[in-house]
Amino acid sequence: MTEPIGPDLFRHLKSVGDPAVSPDGGRCAYVLSWIDEETSEPRARIYQAVLDFDGAELSPRPFTQGNNDGHPRYSPDGTTLAFLRAGSKDGDSTRQVWLMPATGGEAAQLTKLLGGVREFAWSPDSTRLALVSDVEPTERPREPDQPAAREVHRIRYRHDAIGWRGDSHFHLFIVDVATSEPCQLTSGDWDDMAPAWSPDGRRIAFISGRSHGRDVTATNEVYVLDVADGAVTDAEPPEPDLWSQGLADAAAVSWSPDGKRLLAVGGTGDGLMVLWQAYLYVLEPGRPPQQITNDSLRPCLGYPGIYPPLELRWLPGDGDGGRVVFLGDSHGETRIYDAAVASCGGSVPEALTGGGELLSGFAMDDRARRLVVTGSDPASPSDAYVMDIVGKSDEPKRRRITAHNDPWLSQHVPAPMEKFLLEREDWDIECRLYHPPNFDPTQRYPLVLEIHGGPNGAFYDSFVPWHQVLAGAGYLTLAVNPRGSSTYGEEFVDAVLGDWGGDDYRDLMAAVDLVCQRDYVDTDRLGVHGYSYGGYMTTWMIGHTDRFRAAVAGAPCIDLWTMYGTSDIATSFGETQWAIRLAGGMPVSRPFVSELAEGVDTLAFRLLQRSPIKFAPQVETPVLLLHGESDARCPIGQSEQYFQVMKRLDKEVEMVRFPGCGHGFLRTGHVALRQEYLERMLDWFQRWL
Repeated sequence: MTEPIGPDLFRHLKSVGDPAVSPDGGRCAYVLSWIDEETSEPRARIYQAVLDFDGAELSPRPFTQGNNDGHPRYSPDGTTLAFLRAGSKDGDSTRQVWLMPATGGEAAQLTKLLGGVREFAWSPDSTRLALVSDVEPTERPREPDQPAAREVHRIRYRHDAIGWRGDSHFHLFIVDVATSEPCQLTSGDWDDMAPAWSPDGRRIAFISGRSHGRDVTATNEVYVLDVADGAVTDAEPPEPDLWSQGLADAAAVSWSPDGKRLLAVGGTGDGLMVLWQAYLYVLEPGRPPQQITNDSLRPCLGYPGIYPPLELRWLPGDGDGGRVVFLGDSHGETRIYDAAVASCGGSVPEALTGGGELLSGFAMDDRARRLVVTGSDPASPSDAYVMDIVGKSDEPKRRRITAHNDPWLSQHVPAPMEKFLLEREDWDIECRLYHPPNFDPTQRYPLVLEIHGGPNGAFYDSFVPWHQVLAGAGYLTLAVNPRGSSTYGEEFVDAVLGDWGGDDYRDLMAAVDLVCQRDYVDTDRLGVHGYSYGGYMTTWMIGHTDRFRAAVAGAPCIDLWTMYGTSDIATSFGETQWAIRLAGGMPVSRPFVSELAEGVDTLAFRLLQRSPIKFAPQVETPVLLLHGESDARCPIGQSEQYFQVMKRLDKEVEMVRFPGCGHGFLRTGHVALRQEYLERMLDWFQRWL
């Protein structure tokens, strides 16, 4: 007898990610994450599986025994597995590099850096590691056990996913495996990340945020540093060379097989836009970047400073520059792609897999014969698969490595998903509809519209917890990718810039209208839920239509003017999204001050016109506000303003605050609060629908 998927799913599901493949392709390591049943604390350990295509069962086993182990990486000689572990015998709570034999044994701590280690890369000869550590500036003396003020000198002094930054920055170090001695390679008022060794081990390419406008925009550049013998022992390491001249941003980098060129994921867009539509480029000193992919797909990448970039594998070729194997997103699906380096951006890379899933991890062996991916599809929350890709003219045969969620899923069947297109005058809008368990088309069901964040996020062919919980509670759940969503091309992504609440709103309402034509939809019981930008759009919608009987807004931004003054990404994100970067520079430049004094068409007025709080008097829909108290991205003051105004107008509104929770707490927060978020959401819809 099966049960619907409920709000407690976070306590039961296990996540598989961050795969690594041994150089010979014989082993795979990955990170398994779960919630401890007794303590409700998150746990993560590294598992290892022997990869065998001769019919033997793939049986992954625990490889490490820590409570928070991750980022496994095999040494190039295949003898050692390095990984990150939080905590140590001497009480250090930061993540440090640990080493253990690839065949198993005792783990030994390698690094003891004050700022911990965020990511690392092996040198080709397996004798050194290049790593990224947090470097704090010298602080003024403080009295022990006494409170102290904190100084702020720059705009980007905090980050929602990292916390307080102050004047701290990420920088590169090299550590010798034999001696454990670290040497700092970079310094300065910027972040250096994502190190990649050249094939001969004499240079390191990396991503750096040292551009002139680094405090205002989120742009990064690609640099190359000489680390040959003697170069890193000087008091002042040599200055790195800029290789990405001509690109506005870069988020991943890899070397060519001969070490003469670089492959980078980047773009020429503004602010954070490279995260939403990037391209593959070949970089070579003295030449402009050569674009080798178009916007029919978006290469998958990490988030500099938070998630390390995914692997890009440049394979040798016969005089044509070779080819690149990588993960890419297109139309809400992830595929493995094979692109010719000489394609010059005009051709569509060959897809080696068929889609229908969201892939989050990718690793290959030395000869690029065996490949492991991790990801999810609508019926599977998280799994790892292995496949051979050499000599395959069609989609490679894959074998499933993991089955950690099978016991729970056997008792909790995921909701089926239907995918369809909505034809609009400008675009085809992709929609996903989840049906409740035991769906009966002769019955009538309430419908909840789900709105993603971003606005340049996207719903994928993947397992989305809140979609499954809503469907499990008996609601038809409609997930729409309106204009502005990523993975549909650059023009589609850019269509929302400066137009929040415009055609994106009309796309969403048109999707609701289309689904409401179905006989089994109870049009008198419509709800809407969204988080972040989805929370913005939820509050915008109920200020412009009374179609919805209930609304749940998670971490909304409701006043763009005050959002600009308080969000951690106000300049890098807000100025681009709201089209407020004036010709004179920053929005509060001299022309703006004069404009404000005259009281005509001010920037504040223009932002208010696209702010949901302006339309609060028109709201007739009961709305529940759910917000983390430590949210730096969409600060809780946004919900506080909306709650107070709605209360003052005698509207039906409630607010729930989640202590200690940042903007991403639905993915990384305490399991009890994540569960309560979903419970509160369900209670609200059950109350009003």
